[in-house]
Amino acid sequence: VGRQLEEILEEHRQLGRREARRRAAEALGEVGIASPEDRLTAYPHELSGGMRQRVMIAMALLCKPRLLIADEPTTALDVTIQAQVLDLFAGLREHHGTATLFVTHALGVVAGLADRVHVMYAGRIVETGSVRAIFNRPRHPYTRGLLSSAPTLASDLSKPLASIPGQPPDLLRLPPGCSFAPRCTHAMQRCDGLRPELEAWGEAHSAACVRSGELYP
Repeated sequence: VGRQLEEILEEHRQLGRREARRRAAEALGEVGIASPEDRLTAYPHELSGGMRQRVMIAMALLCKPRLLIADEPTTALDVTIQAQVLDLFAGLREHHGTATLFVTHALGVVAGLADRVHVMYAGRIVETGSVRAIFNRPRHPYTRGLLSSAPTLASDLSKPLASIPGQPPDLLRLPPGCSFAPRCTHAMQRCDGLRPELEAWGEAHSAACVRSGELYP
């Protein structure tokens, strides 16, 4: 573990071996790993999944980036460890001023961590807005489908969860109009024409649906 961290500092910050080792231990301490000097000599298989995730975050922060891209960083972690990792991201943003681009399919993670949300379908942004706007006033059928498919405390457990019909499209053979139209219960003939552009619905909230104003006035 230590060697992987030190190599980054030696290569990109031109630090000597001793200083790189000191800074690597410091980085492990910053992400909440106890006895960081001892962990430098550990192999990955000797660490838990949560600790390995923390080592990866420390590695990403070694060169003090202004933007950290985190692609599904909580996948395969249990709920307790996931919460710890999310708290860690929040703390890094607050104390280091590091902006985070968080890629995830977990709606609970989005609600608890993000400031601004981009909902993507078939490789394209179909809705964008603040967390409050996306969760309280979604304006694209795909966003609504995602939110309705997630269980809540008010869900009727005697009924199956809502689901989006059909399958995701082949990105090499996208339809000429709205990519979501083949799966959309509100699709009309005009949805098969030109691909819809993002249309503004209030301050900093946009959706790419030709029926948004009609469906969600």
